[in-house]
Amino acid sequence: MTMTAAVADGLLLLDKPAGISSHDAVLAARRAIGEKRIGHAGTLDPFATGLLVLLAGRATRLLPYIPGEPKTYDATIQFGRETDTEDLLGNETRTAPMPSELAVRGAIPAFTGVISQVPPAYSAKRVDGQRAYEAARAGVTLDLKPVGITVHSWQLLAWRDDACDVRIICGGGTYVRSLARDLARAVGSAAHLSALRRVAAGAFQVDAAQSVASLRDAPPQLRPPLDALPHLPQVALTNDEVHRIRRGLDIAITDLSHGDARHVALVSAEHGGLISLGEQIDGRWQPRVVMRDA
Repeated sequence: MTMTAAVADGLLLLDKPAGISSHDAVLAARRAIGEKRIGHAGTLDPFATGLLVLLAGRATRLLPYIPGEPKTYDATIQFGRETDTEDLLGNETRTAPMPSELAVRGAIPAFTGVISQVPPAYSAKRVDGQRAYEAARAGVTLDLKPVGITVHSWQLLAWRDDACDVRIICGGGTYVRSLARDLARAVGSAAHLSALRRVAAGAFQVDAAQSVASLRDAPPQLRPPLDALPHLPQVALTNDEVHRIRRGLDIAITDLSHGDARHVALVSAEHGGLISLGEQIDGRWQPRVVMRDA
């Protein structure tokens, strides 16, 4: 299915299944939409499922401004075995006794807040220009430095003899696999993730996402570019202001209720569509991402 260029700008929420890469999901979206320019607000590991936030066409330029954090994950931590990939697809590297629920609950606060984390060996982190996962596959051990991350909260959803289900809300750049690894080590055990699902990213929810498989049989549920900016105040433009913004010219701030905002969504008063992202500079709205003519 090929869509006209006029409708190929927008937001697409996908629910990625396990067993395919995020790149595969983006390729499926490109074929369905008929648009090569598709950007994402964060990938998922092949074994993981859940929300991918994609922007298509000219809307890809909105990526730096969308509310993609915090991210919410549901994960199953399998105790007793650590793997080289820190998930169920890796090779076993060590075993350890099962921890008690009390010990795990007691250790969780140490992995909450602003903390340091060593990324997994199989990750996209670069060391001297080389991807960590490429080096790991070649049998080379890289010196991965700790990075600062933010973990807002943990919720223990269920406890079993050898595993637990958790919900983790965290900032970008957090590896949930490594949280499970470090939590288990802290209580004298070992662990890997046997399941991981992203259920939310900022304002976007997986419940509103379209499955990747459905792209083969149904039109993609491409949403208007304005839907990518639910957190920004909206400023309605007159037709004259629309013409100025589309020519790259600034306009005066006439709606003083948004005068303290750095960024706003400049929309058409006539049809409500997004005309541009506006940035306040010297008391005027400067166009930063101008959408194509409707």
